[in-house]
Order: sequence, then structure tokens, then C-alpha cells
Amino acid sequence: MVKAFVPQLAYFEPKALEYPLGKALYDKFSKMDIEIRETTSHNQVRNLPGDNDFQKYRHAKSTLVVGLRKTLKFDTSKPSAEYAIPFATGCMGHCHYCYLQTTMGSKPYIRTYVNTEDIFEAAEHYMEERHPEVTRFEASCTSDIVGIDHLTHTLKEAIEYFGQSQYGLLRFVTKFAHVDHLLDANHQGRTRFRFSINADFVIKYFEPGTSRLVERIEAAKKVAEADYPLGFIIAPIYLHEGWREGYQTMLENLAETLPSKAKADLTFELIQHRFTAPAKRVIQKNYPMTKLELDESKRKTKWGRYGIWKYVYTDQEQEEMKELFMTQIPKLFPKATIEYFT
Repeated sequence: MVKAFVPQLAYFEPKALEYPLGKALYDKFSKMDIEIRETTSHNQVRNLPGDNDFQKYRHAKSTLVVGLRKTLKFDTSKPSAEYAIPFATGCMGHCHYCYLQTTMGSKPYIRTYVNTEDIFEAAEHYMEERHPEVTRFEASCTSDIVGIDHLTHTLKEAIEYFGQSQYGLLRFVTKFAHVDHLLDANHQGRTRFRFSINADFVIKYFEPGTSRLVERIEAAKKVAEADYPLGFIIAPIYLHEGWREGYQTMLENLAETLPSKAKADLTFELIQHRFTAPAKRVIQKNYPMTKLELDESKRKTKWGRYGIWKYVYTDQEQEEMKELFMTQIPKLFPKATIEYFT
């Protein structure tokens, strides 16, 4: 089993120590003999260990910066939610295809924000604007927050905050199985706990540093038994030799493991593999030995929301994907909702 994340190096912004969580993390890391440094801002984090970009990238992925979230204007998060709620940025996983590689740019270290009350206050304003409609908040747009929450408990605080909310719902997704501390949270059914799952081939070759499929499914079973609304993101759906059998086995294993009560309110989100030209350059720099197929000539183009072309599968390939998932999910999970395919 992948061990729970522990940073090799922790940076603290000075004002972070004025908050209870910042002080608690400083004390915790001091006792764990983690190297601690001070920085005036995360933008000043420099001189990470390593003789070249390859080594520095890997050290950055094991570096945690503890600071304040200054920008409290939330990004939109379609189609999964109305807004992204920012508790953390960056991820300790090494998924070759991940879009964070390009959005994080030269700063792949992980950041956690200790001014949670400010973030909740901003969320209140967004809920007030939309009330009486319910507002959904996505907590994993810029990170896999479950991967660090055993250290920070920020996500647990958010789950309990939204558990008391009348017009807000929380959502997040993870590739990690370290969920035990979240099982007793007072969620009141207002948080949808989702797992990113994939065929064993994809996890083995393209998702190093994350929990294996069997571990994610076992964690999902625990979450279901804790009465959380449950969901799964199958992403990226990646065409490889034997892909039909791989995804069929994944779905069957999921159906066999989940308790029957979980199947009454399941959601699935389906996202095909895609990449951009800038992403390809970054992926090949960070993971020069990757087996990830990035041949533009085999794809069709699709205009992206950020003003750049994406390379997605051909229409025929997309139809083949849909045929598998749109047939097998209703068959194995007749009460589940397929929220979208993109």
C-alpha cells in the first residue's frame, strides 16, 4: 500500500503561524524531524534539492508550503460543480497525464492554506448570491486534497462545515485510500466523496505514487459504510491493448465490493484522455520514459475553454467508449447516475 504522504521539506509563510492550523502543523513537523524553512511567499521557494530539473521536480513534489490563501475569488468548476473551493494546491502523485503539470508550471510543490475561516466566509457569499438554489463546491480542482488531509484535517473541517450548511454541497475526488480519519466526520449527507478509478494498466504505468485500484475500491467501501454519498470518476479513459477487458474488470470488481446501500445513490463521471501541445512538452520533460500515447495524428482536435486546442479521441473511438460504459454501468449499477461524458 502507498504510504501516507509526509513532506521531506516544509516551508512556512510567517503569517501562517498566526493561525491555529499553521502553528499546529509547525509543531507537528518539528516533532517529526521534517526540515522546516521560512519563506516570505510561496513564490520565493527556491533552491530545492537536486542537480537538474528532473531531480528538482521530484523534490518539489515532496515539498509542502504552509501559507494563506489570498485570492478568495473562486474559479468556476463546470461540469462537476458551480465553484472550486481552494484549500490546497498541488499533488504528491506522479500521474503522467495530469493537467496540473501545466497549470502548476515551475511550482509543482504542494501548498496548504491555513486561513480556512476566510475561505468559508467567501463560500458563504457565493451561496447567498445563488440562494435559494443549492451551490456545489469542488475541493479537488487544483489538488488531491485527501492526499494531505491526514496531516491538516482541512478537508474534514470543510465536510463538517458543509454538513451544517443549508444551501451548500461539497464534492471532491481522490486517488488515495487514506480515508480513515474522514469516516467519523459529521457530513449529514452533504458531501459527495468520489474516487478516481481506472483500469489496472493505466494505474500501473501512468499513476505512480497513488493507491492501487483494489485499495481505492476498499476505501470506497469504507466511505459507503460511513453513509457518504459516493461517486466515481473514470478518468482518463485511455485506449490501450485490452482496454475493454480492463475497464470491464474494473467495473465488475467495483460492483462486487460495494455494499448494496451504496449502489442506491452512485454517480459516475466519464472523461476521455486528452492533451494539449504545452502539456505534451511538460509531460515529456518530467517523465521522459513515459509510455503515454501522445501522437497528435491519431487524435481529433477540440477547442478548450482556456483558448487552446485539445487532442481527444476520434468520434468512432469515443462512440466505442460510450458503448462500453453506457451499457455496463446501468447493467451493474442500475440505480446509478452517469453525470457526463467528456
